[in-house]
Amino acid sequence: MAEAYASLPARRFGKTTRRDLWWVPSVATFLGFSAFIAYATWAALQNAHYEFGPYLSPFYSPLLFGPSSHSWFGGPAQPTWWPTALPYTAAAFILWGPVGFRFTCYYYRGAYYKAFWADPPGCAVGEPRQTYRGERWFPLVLQNVHRYFLYVALVFIVILATDAWKALWFPAPGGGTTFGIGIGTLVLIVNVVLLGGYTLGCHSLRHLTGGRLDVLARRPVRRVAYDCTSCLNRGHMRWAWASLVWVGFTDAYVRLCAIGLWTDYRLF
Repeated sequence: MAEAYASLPARRFGKTTRRDLWWVPSVATFLGFSAFIAYATWAALQNAHYEFGPYLSPFYSPLLFGPSSHSWFGGPAQPTWWPTALPYTAAAFILWGPVGFRFTCYYYRGAYYKAFWADPPGCAVGEPRQTYRGERWFPLVLQNVHRYFLYVALVFIVILATDAWKALWFPAPGGGTTFGIGIGTLVLIVNVVLLGGYTLGCHSLRHLTGGRLDVLARRPVRRVAYDCTSCLNRGHMRWAWASLVWVGFTDAYVRLCAIGLWTDYRLF
């Protein structure tokens, strides 16, 4: 039996019969993303004021080099092998991981495709182009590396959780450290919780834990992992935005404390 396909007339760009404020989410996404990108770029290029006592900005974690208690390998603040002609920032070594994970995220793709490329501007709204090639062709085919960036993001959650643990130990007057809780400690802990909720609700992780299986009844461990990931995945958009805003706030908190504009009050 022959199959018949109906073709709809192409809409002009922005033309729609929708009566709601369909453009508001895209505008809000554009402004939110643009503000974060501008701040994160500025903060990463500063290469200063990213640590205060036991606190370390997530934009610079892990801190690989430098004379700091947070540094993994020590040495001078700028490695001797770094080309003098290039500006140096410690954030350049690590930001590729979380940036790559977010940029290729399934939710973020749909969000910035609409907000920045108008592809499409909204559901049932005319697009600026008449052809669709999807993500099977260059350059959008590179979005498929998201599943590999997931493993990198999981490592970063462990590293940031370690930073939150270190934020519980403050320098003691007589040397060594003493246990305590400051406002900054809570800021770093909340940062890990939000990033963890976003990362552990990832669509790729949901697929790994059980999405590719037909039957989960005989795999109780996989079933629990799948249910937990699915629970987080249902709020993936909220986790994505909350973690994005909070990671920027965490850097700002540490930065302002280091500059001396904010006071980090000790709660315990």
